[in-house]
Amino acid sequence: MDITGLTVTDVAKMIDHSLLRPELTLEEVLDGCALAARYDVASVCVKPADVASAAKALAGTSVLVGTVVGFPHGATATATKTAEARVALDDGARELDMVLNIGRLLGGDDRAVADDIGAVVEVARPQGALVKVIFENAYLPDEAKIRACRLTEDAGADYVKTSTGFAPGGATLDDVRLMRASVSARVKVKAAGGVRTLDALLAMVEAGAVRFGATATATILDDLAARTAAAPVG
Repeated sequence: MDITGLTVTDVAKMIDHSLLRPELTLEEVLDGCALAARYDVASVCVKPADVASAAKALAGTSVLVGTVVGFPHGATATATKTAEARVALDDGARELDMVLNIGRLLGGDDRAVADDIGAVVEVARPQGALVKVIFENAYLPDEAKIRACRLTEDAGADYVKTSTGFAPGGATLDDVRLMRASVSARVKVKAAGGVRTLDALLAMVEAGAVRFGATATATILDDLAARTAAAPVG
């Protein structure tokens, strides 16, 4: 991909800095929030218990706070997902990355999958919060990915997302292309899991992704700054 005219700010606003590893301490999460603020990324994605602290740490910045719902397996009851979403929104989250019910999708129960997504959208929408639906593509055949795209769009969610980052595989170019082709222009594509370099991110942009879950945020953005002779961040 030609990076002429592409700025560090452009790419930073495509990144959700991921702080989801289970062993992260609150101090490490707050350090991650400081990094996210320094690079002015789109958002941080933190564990539900860390939302309130992240919102406080990022108050006054343009970095949004996101969190996960039904993570990482998608198998919690819909009522639990909606309760989790309400608590997260009350704590300051403005983006929700929910895992769809993988087993129901593979079992062909499209109504259950759509209702599950729709219930979270219904909670998020009055708060102006975005909902990104994680498919966990490592477990899905292409036919199920396409159905998941349709169900996500019909339920009113904002993004389709490849992966949690905790399954055997993460984002692939083929999956991003398939997902982009399977939703309308209203729905955006987020790639997560394995996007650790600038070149990987740029290839995903060409395939159709516009948002990325990343832990290697500094590496990606520092590489772009070096290539474009931009001033280093921080």
